Amino acid sequence: MKFLGTVFLGLIVLFYSSEDSSLEQIQTNGELRVAIREGLTTYYEGPHGKAGLEYELAKRFADALGVQLRIQVIDNVDDILHQVATYQVHFAAAGLTVTKPRQAIVRFGPHYQDITQQLIYHRDSKPPPDNLADLTAQLNVIAGSHQIDILNTLKKDYPQLTWKALSSITPSELIQKVWKKEIQYALVNANEMTQIRRFHPELKIGFELPEPNFLAWAFPRSDDNTLYLTAIQFFNQLQQSGDLEQLIERYYGHIDEYEDFDYVNIRAFFRRMKEQLPQYQSYFEKMADHYQLDWRFLAAIGYQESKWNPNAVSGTGVKGLMMLTQSTAEEMGVKNREDPFQSIEGGTKYFVMLKGRIPEEVQEPDKTWFALAAYNVGMGHLRDVRTITEQQGDNPNRWLDIKKHFPKLSEPHWYKQTKYGKARGHEPVQFVKNVRRFYDILAMSDRIRNLENDCLTDKPTDKTADGLC
Repeated sequence: MKFLGTVFLGLIVLFYSSEDSSLEQIQTNGELRVAIREGLTTYYEGPHGKAGLEYELAKRFADALGVQLRIQVIDNVDDILHQVATYQVHFAAAGLTVTKPRQAIVRFGPHYQDITQQLIYHRDSKPPPDNLADLTAQLNVIAGSHQIDILNTLKKDYPQLTWKALSSITPSELIQKVWKKEIQYALVNANEMTQIRRFHPELKIGFELPEPNFLAWAFPRSDDNTLYLTAIQFFNQLQQSGDLEQLIERYYGHIDEYEDFDYVNIRAFFRRMKEQLPQYQSYFEKMADHYQLDWRFLAAIGYQESKWNPNAVSGTGVKGLMMLTQSTAEEMGVKNREDPFQSIEGGTKYFVMLKGRIPEEVQEPDKTWFALAAYNVGMGHLRDVRTITEQQGDNPNRWLDIKKHFPKLSEPHWYKQTKYGKARGHEPVQFVKNVRRFYDILAMSDRIRNLENDCLTDKPTDKTADGLC
């Protein structure tokens, strides 16, 4: 998955109108009405409130216009397009794929993300062939989805293709049906599979179609271009500032691509989340409450460090549930590193101290990622890589840029120029990625995998959360 941006400022100069317009009406009324789909790729209630890439983009656009965002959640794509075409909403920010049939109904703004299509199945089901030419089993897709347009085109070259269009179902619910083994194969957007697979690691990808599809906002087909062109300008500014790439990194930068997905590791995490975490959860909660942190974030650090093993010891003598060095333990007042509460208390104090040393110009959530990297590799090496990042013309205050340059700390050409010398630079990048990934699972577990039901034992229940479990 990638992000795309398009420069259209010249068009804005040519076509912007000074007459009464939809944009002026929006600003007068103080409200921007946006259709959106609920799901992990678009809009959902996260641990700290409303979240989702589409929601954040729409919220930023409303803020830029100086108005309130009013979202209207609609799951059916045909209904979304109808709402846009009949001016019931100002536009749709719903993870919509640009297709020719849809372009006859609405007009799309700039592409901001490209995705592919993936054939998915349950790991206990019969694997599909690795190419379309040999596929004879029926696919399942959502009625009215762009996957049907894709399959109709492919059928010209692969006449044996068959599929069933399921009505009144969301993408998450379609994927859930595969997970429950109610259907064998489905064709879905790669970004939706990427998000959901973290919570249902039993899902597998048979193959991926190579042709990319593009996501964009959908606007009414109208002679009034003011809102449409303002949106183009908005995306242009997001791209030029790097904010678009940074937003996409926030939601996808810590998630493994499908070829790197580690089923065994994720299943082990779910097992330990059920069997081991309850022993230490109250400790994490106590420290989190004291320092105004999310206990699940501290638990994610603990898992990445020791798999919640209070007796863990590294080859270099780092020890305990939060894997503290002897010097750090002494600095944090920890007398027994193998005592789980002392270790959690010391690790939390150490993280808070490190975060307090991150420069003020580093904004959240990057400040947290910087502090995590320092927790893993040390503050000195973090300072070194910030210097290298700035020397290379990138932003030393953005994690998106910093993580590109961390591996240089293991290369002689670079670490010989630094103050703190050589480091295994790939490790803090992986450390931050893993903590973010584990935190996501912990933070969403109440909605997606209730630890008291059968989700963790692969037995589907009637409990739903965004159509997942």
